[in-house]
Amino acid sequence: MKPFLLLFLLPIFAFAQQPRQVLVLAERGGLHEGFTSAGLQWLEGQQDSLNFRLTVLSSAQHIQKGELLKYRLILMLNHPPYAWSPDAKNDMQRYIDRGKGGFIGFHHASLLGEFDGFPMWNWFSDFLGKIRYRNYIAEKADGTVQVEDTTHPVMQGAPATFVVAEDEWYIYDTNPRPNVHVLAHVDECSYTIPTDIKMGDHPVIWTNPHKKARNVYFQFGHSRSLFDNPAFLTLFRNAIRWTLNDK
Repeated sequence: MKPFLLLFLLPIFAFAQQPRQVLVLAERGGLHEGFTSAGLQWLEGQQDSLNFRLTVLSSAQHIQKGELLKYRLILMLNHPPYAWSPDAKNDMQRYIDRGKGGFIGFHHASLLGEFDGFPMWNWFSDFLGKIRYRNYIAEKADGTVQVEDTTHPVMQGAPATFVVAEDEWYIYDTNPRPNVHVLAHVDECSYTIPTDIKMGDHPVIWTNPHKKARNVYFQFGHSRSLFDNPAFLTLFRNAIRWTLNDK
């Protein structure tokens, strides 16, 4: 390569290799701390290979106007969709509706309703399929997840079925399927405890194609044992690459 061309291209290479900024909203303490702490540790170990840098917040109550818009990916690691500042809520809606970056949500991100004195965030309910949280399996159960869309980038390399251990398996007042694109569901007949808390058709991984932002929600995310599950780790890596627009 000629020296003058190399000097021209070096700034371009440097720009292309700049790490992407990822905001992780992480619920700390309580029943989900095992999953959250393992998730943060795993994410820290992925920063170089996936070319991103983390900012971790445990609350969205003090996020100021414009702050969310500097991130390429917002990841709700069991963070609930309430107790957000008005500026954060407004910017989140712009971020998703206008495709300003990507979104990944786990488990508690669909705890939609009136909780801790906060009203339901109606926009976020619509974003996740027009759902409202209704109940969950408090005793925790293993369940077999069945992939529906093997062609979606998030599902590449995942087995057709895999077991998620010790999860709570939320159910909602309505099925999100008519309003989202379902990537996988849980077979409720596979639960390892007897329970009447069932939806019938029970989506557990989905994306909302009606939004400009690349987005994916995983309903499971209660136990730290997920980070010993190769299928889950494949999905998580795929989700990061896809929402960062790498694939």
